[in-house]
Amino acid sequence: MGRVTAPTPVIPVPPADLPGTLGALRAAGHQYRTVKQELRDNLLARMRSGETRFPGIVGYDDTVLPEVERALLAGHDMVLLGERGQGKTRLIRSLGALLDEWTPVLPGSVLNEHPMHPLTPASRAQVAEAGDELPIGWLHRSMRYGEKLATPDTSVGDLIGDVDPIRIAQGRTLGDPETIHFGLVPRTNRGIFAVNELPDLAERIQVALLNVLEERDIQVRGYQLRLPLDLLLVASANPDDYTNRGRIITPLKDRFGAEIRTHYPVDLELELALIRQEADLVAEVPEHVLEVLARFARAVRESPSVDPRSGVSARFAIAAAETVAGAALRRAGLLAASGTPDGRPEVAVARVGDAVSVTSTLRGKVEFESGEEGRETEILAHLLRTATAETFRAHLAGLDLSGFTALVEDGAAIETGELVSAAELLRQVGTVPGLAKVLDRLDLGDAPTSEVAAAAVEFVLEGLHLTRRLGKDVTDSGRTVYGGRG
Repeated sequence: MGRVTAPTPVIPVPPADLPGTLGALRAAGHQYRTVKQELRDNLLARMRSGETRFPGIVGYDDTVLPEVERALLAGHDMVLLGERGQGKTRLIRSLGALLDEWTPVLPGSVLNEHPMHPLTPASRAQVAEAGDELPIGWLHRSMRYGEKLATPDTSVGDLIGDVDPIRIAQGRTLGDPETIHFGLVPRTNRGIFAVNELPDLAERIQVALLNVLEERDIQVRGYQLRLPLDLLLVASANPDDYTNRGRIITPLKDRFGAEIRTHYPVDLELELALIRQEADLVAEVPEHVLEVLARFARAVRESPSVDPRSGVSARFAIAAAETVAGAALRRAGLLAASGTPDGRPEVAVARVGDAVSVTSTLRGKVEFESGEEGRETEILAHLLRTATAETFRAHLAGLDLSGFTALVEDGAAIETGELVSAAELLRQVGTVPGLAKVLDRLDLGDAPTSEVAAAAVEFVLEGLHLTRRLGKDVTDSGRTVYGGRG
């Protein structure tokens, strides 16, 4: 095999018409603004224009986002509290889009210093010496976001900075600011810095952030150095972490201007919208199958058998949709040799029966109550059946489905399953009364493909079984047989 190399990150190139010197910058009327002023001005501009403020954030329009906007307009650092998989990191990363697209910097400055607002003695001397002829650079907003996942081994040096032994060895003396190797926080000066899972940060390390949040400066060992940092500090935390793994120290919590609670999607439609947006599906998954998975995720989240403190991540439903699509693609691959009656290969379309695989593959994403040990798959299977029955009732309640139950009268049976092709399933069903109305109720169109029609048929058969109108058996070969009364 050949060596695989990672793609080189694309660094945005500044437009040619941007000023190249400090004098040209002043002549262009540029005004220095802090990061929080930038965010406030750009957020207000989007509000006035009606532009989307937080693209890709689903389910927070009336709850979380108004609180985030109030915090940004007030110039507050913030901490987002919520269970896992509620989109906290996604929301934090979206804040960078509210920064100016390009901002002027002193070339070579590790602190991203503004030419009109230099911080270090060396930079101030450089600006004073060169004056209006000072060359300037431009930094894209994508380079003004820093992030650190808090882990117990994170040090003050990682976040704030430490003495650089190489510079000492080169002959510089202790006390010279040039011997400091700045950490992640000061290197994100004039940007947004995020600390994920803040309670996991050791309490003595959290202390190092106190000055950043209140005095807006940093302290490195014994150096008499005051750098008035300009940044927005945002943190995320799981509320359960306060008692189980760690806690946010009280002085640090006090310094955050806003504490914002996140949540899971409040209704089914938002859960579905999140799956549609985030899932990378390798096969077609009909809407009714996605709805089953969305209801399933919500049922797991609300189950008394599941530990509510850990939550059930939105990634659970997303991974479930991707797993079901993978099952459909596997079926299409295995049935490729047999083809379809018209000579074309089987197209990968998910069916409700493909969802059975998620009960075993995704159980590791769920924290169960201690008394449920050994019953995890059984609990998930029951909740999946419940979600399927609810979806069946929601779409097909009141519809005359006697044509389907008549198919298995007099001892007849219908076989389906992972390795049963759409053509084979439809051949067993034939022209069944009521199928057209089922397709209409499921919004599958007037002339669906055979694979889509097979997905609708299997959904009806499973729904009739779950409502006790059809019997069901699973053979040793993995095929599902519907027949008789439930």
